[in-house]
Amino acid sequence: MSRIKEFNLPDLGEGLTEGEILAWLVKVGDTIDLNQPIVEVETAKAAVEIPAKWGGVVTRIFHEAGTVVEVGQPIISIDTDPAAGPVPSAAPAPPAASDEGETEAGLIGGPAPGGRTAVLVGYGPRTTTAKRRPRSGTATAPTTATTPTPPPAAAAPVVAVPVVPAPAPVVRPVSPAAVVRTGPVLAKPPVRKLARDLGVDLAVIHGTGPMGSVTRDDVQLAASRPEPQTETAPAIVPTAPAAVFDASREQRIPIKGVRKLTAENMVASAFTAPHVTEFLTVDVTRSMKALEKLKARPEFAETRVSPLLLVAKAVLLAAKRHPMVNSSWSGATGEIVVKDYVNLGIAAATERGLIVPNIKDAGRLSLQELAEALNTLVRVAKSGKTPPSDMSGGTLSITNVGVFGIDTGTPILPPGESAILAFGAIRPMPWVHKNKIKVRQVTTLGLSFDHRIIDGELGSKFLRDVGAFLTDPEAALLSWT
Repeated sequence: MSRIKEFNLPDLGEGLTEGEILAWLVKVGDTIDLNQPIVEVETAKAAVEIPAKWGGVVTRIFHEAGTVVEVGQPIISIDTDPAAGPVPSAAPAPPAASDEGETEAGLIGGPAPGGRTAVLVGYGPRTTTAKRRPRSGTATAPTTATTPTPPPAAAAPVVAVPVVPAPAPVVRPVSPAAVVRTGPVLAKPPVRKLARDLGVDLAVIHGTGPMGSVTRDDVQLAASRPEPQTETAPAIVPTAPAAVFDASREQRIPIKGVRKLTAENMVASAFTAPHVTEFLTVDVTRSMKALEKLKARPEFAETRVSPLLLVAKAVLLAAKRHPMVNSSWSGATGEIVVKDYVNLGIAAATERGLIVPNIKDAGRLSLQELAEALNTLVRVAKSGKTPPSDMSGGTLSITNVGVFGIDTGTPILPPGESAILAFGAIRPMPWVHKNKIKVRQVTTLGLSFDHRIIDGELGSKFLRDVGAFLTDPEAALLSWT
């Protein structure tokens, strides 16, 4: 068994076909242990660290950081028995076939496995010597390698030949009034620059190039022609040349990884599920007071508590009251799949793009457990270490656009889900409270849902219940649970 083992890029989950090498954690010559992290790879879902499959000494790294590698390709080789001494060198490769000699193995007429001759179907073995076709633009090669080369001819005396000037090009005058255009002018950028430098208006030039395009000769001819002095000629007002920017002032970002998958999913969702969005403005003054009470409780002393916690709890309780909201459309089986569990997705903005990790079976968690799960989810997402398993299987999602100062939005459904709630910024606003105008804490919710599954009545009732919980969370917790 060979000491040198090649480690191929593994399938990192859910049929991913490729990954980008972000950084190597080892280098050639390093001694590594079994399961030691050796490389950080970004897939279409997250950045993960891959452990070593064997212990030993790194002998080769096949791809540098920044390379996109397909699953199954080797990325590193490891000497699993470095104590056995240096690795014996491989046997020298056989000499390549000459241009005029034996045909390469596997080609028509060449040797094949088992001592056979590779031939086309229906033809017998090739009996003639293989010849290479001369390259185009070169002289035909001699038939044999032993053909003598003729001696160079004696130098001929140099004879001066008079240079005959080429005839001047025929210039066909063009009437300026007949070539005025109203549409775009076809001309290459160098031709346009020449026209600007010479002060020539391309709109009055008759193009002689392909498809009527204006050439350099057309511009130079127009510049040398005297301007018409007739009063009947239309007055042409030259337009200011359009600004031209070169590539040095542009940035090109490759579409790959998380952003590529997000784009594909959003396009698929937007043009597959018929989206409907409803909005509800809510007085959340009591929710903000309830948060202050939670922060003062001993069990929440070490846990960060934010308004998102109460929104998440409101969504979970409302989904329990309206189970159809927590479902998916299965076109393959012709069914609506209603889930008795809620894998609550939380949209998170990261440096690599938008991801939506989810909290598994969030409806069974207590309020404190839900708060801890939210904090862990956000912390891991910001670090870029969210595993692919945390981003699969979501059933219902929330996007907190309020953290960016946005009032609300019309979010696109994650693929396979039927509803997503946008939670907007909480602002002090004038509000009618107990028949008086007072300053209250107000937010706006936006619910997007799949109209194949959720009709207007069901979507409205679900959004109404989420708003009712946030209006008075303490009363809802006592009466709904």
